[in-house]
Amino acid sequence: MDVRVHGSVPAGPFLGARDLFEHQYDVEKPVHVRIREDPDERTWAGHYDDRHVLNISQRAATSVMARELALHEYAHMARYEADHVSHTMGLSEILFLALPGRRVERRVLQQCEQLANHAKDIYADDITLDVAPTDRLLTFLESQLATAVAERPPADTEPAGGYRLTAAADPELTAVNAAFALALLERHDAVPADHRIYEFADLADADAPGVDVAWFKERFRTLADDPDESAHRHALVDLVRAYVDAHETTTGPAAD
Repeated sequence: MDVRVHGSVPAGPFLGARDLFEHQYDVEKPVHVRIREDPDERTWAGHYDDRHVLNISQRAATSVMARELALHEYAHMARYEADHVSHTMGLSEILFLALPGRRVERRVLQQCEQLANHAKDIYADDITLDVAPTDRLLTFLESQLATAVAERPPADTEPAGGYRLTAAADPELTAVNAAFALALLERHDAVPADHRIYEFADLADADAPGVDVAWFKERFRTLADDPDESAHRHALVDLVRAYVDAHETTTGPAAD
């Protein structure tokens, strides 16, 4: 892998992630690491004809999670190059199939993107957790979920990438994010049954009685390893429909 770090941050975590990744996987196109000034930005991968771009905030790039975040994005790049259905299927088709004839609040439609992002993250981390220890990820997800249930962000906050569990615009999304975190960890036997993260998930569950956290967790946890388009489309449609159903009333601008 050709990894090029642009910006005044240590290159070590990104090169160390590359070395771990290369033991079992590879990314053919060059990877350019771009440092962003906004401290609230996490990480996300951009894909182009001649390269991938790993976008990461200065704060994240110098944190103890820098290597793990880089591994996560390298895994997304590998899935993208392999044309994995989770990374090629568009959300518009899913919304059309899941919500025919329904009027849904615009912000809820926007939040549905997070469901597709979670599915992408599950498949990316099937790679990530195959090459790296799980302890830092467990600690990170616990911290993110604890923050999410303790602080209620502004209602116009939109979901973003990079394990963005704290970008919840309402309790329903926080509950789904909790389900995702547990599903990812349980899928890889990375969390003991008595871990405190389950307490935070229970709090998120209690705040959103319309969301069946156990159902969402099981759906994320049991996503097929290598689904065909039909199977993955069906899985996403079920997730979107269940999330929209959790919002019993809709207010504000709606979209058909």
